[in-house]
Amino acid sequence: MDYQTTLVSDSNSIGSNNICKYEKTHSPEITIIPNIVALNHLSLNLESILFDTQNSNFSCYSDAKIIVSDTIDIPVHRCILSARSSYFKKLFSSSEEEEKIEEYTMKEIMKDFEVGFESMVLVIRYLYSGKIKDLPMNVCICVDDDCQHLGCKPAIDSLVELLYAYFVFQIPDMVALYQCRLLDILDKVLWDDNILVILSVAIICSTACERLLSECIEIVVKSDINIVTLEKALPPDILKQIMDSRSDLAIGDPECNTFPNKHVKRIHMALDSDDVELVRWLLKEGHTTLDDAYALHYAVAYCDVKTTAEILDLGLADVNHRNARGYTVLHVAAMRKEPNIIVSLLTKGSRPSDLTPDGKKAIQISKRLARFRDYNRSTEEGKSSPKDCLCIDILEQAERRDPLLGEASSSLTMAGDDLRMKLLYLENRGAMCIIHQHGRLIYCVR
Repeated sequence: MDYQTTLVSDSNSIGSNNICKYEKTHSPEITIIPNIVALNHLSLNLESILFDTQNSNFSCYSDAKIIVSDTIDIPVHRCILSARSSYFKKLFSSSEEEEKIEEYTMKEIMKDFEVGFESMVLVIRYLYSGKIKDLPMNVCICVDDDCQHLGCKPAIDSLVELLYAYFVFQIPDMVALYQCRLLDILDKVLWDDNILVILSVAIICSTACERLLSECIEIVVKSDINIVTLEKALPPDILKQIMDSRSDLAIGDPECNTFPNKHVKRIHMALDSDDVELVRWLLKEGHTTLDDAYALHYAVAYCDVKTTAEILDLGLADVNHRNARGYTVLHVAAMRKEPNIIVSLLTKGSRPSDLTPDGKKAIQISKRLARFRDYNRSTEEGKSSPKDCLCIDILEQAERRDPLLGEASSSLTMAGDDLRMKLLYLENRGAMCIIHQHGRLIYCVR
């Protein structure tokens, strides 16, 4: 049993000099509160070493830096991080010069998955303070006002980045926490890419995230994600496990569960090599067409902008063709987040009003991929807006010129031409492309 030690006076003391002694009483709650206050002060003090807005000189006490970009770094203290993380203890113990400020890039630390600045700061802050905090709201919500912000890309990316960072730093309690948070929202995840991102990180974390790995695989097995997409995203052993499970359970459309025939495969391989001439030659053989091979969908998803534009310029593919899952080429382009490809498709007559099987337009896809903060942040002069934000503005402008749902119009093609001229200004003139949209300047720089 816990006891409280209390200072009391001895009534049998001689003269006026009281002899003090300690007496134990049953009042554990009296000690708990001071301990919590003391620990809270300790946490705040340690956190202030890392981030003190009133005293920038704290950074001079640091003896290492995590380099986020050319202009951003996080000054840290090796003794604190070594005490909190066995990863950092091992990393810093290999340092040859103790008095030199060591610098470590994000790519050196986060080797298998990209972690954003905000997520990295949150994890480092936890290592200093021991307090679990959330990312700023505008970082983990999307642009779509109708979204609940549980399964959109910004929400998923935030959780996955934190899970991976804690895994790298070998903080098992926090890995377990973020695994649980992801498990809670798996049924709300939107789009293939999101579930495959979670699965990819669960594969990296392996035994530390066994339940997350198992449930992600189960979701993918029951989904209609085709084998081409899975082959691009997953390691061979996981792909085999998924395909074997689909076969055993007789789940899914055969078209999604089998590899393309050799003629389609050859076209895909030619696209992977950016060899449009070979694609043209294969088409002349007459064994398949671009539409039958979903070649435009494939190019938009995986090829560079130049190759995709050249395939479009062949004029042999229907730009509004739907793949086996019901997505148009523009839907796939919105998921790719490449504004130049979207503009090329609009130029050729893609309909921004076409719906996915679950009732989403390309603009809604783009909005659920973009972070609220990035979209609403003013772009510095001479710098480009994020591509996902450009995609939203382009599709919004195209929709305003496409008044009839599901009907291709000449005004839509004009919108594509107009936007394409703006986006390709840099390519033709070697200068900056500027689009004035919603009262702000958008810079597109390559």
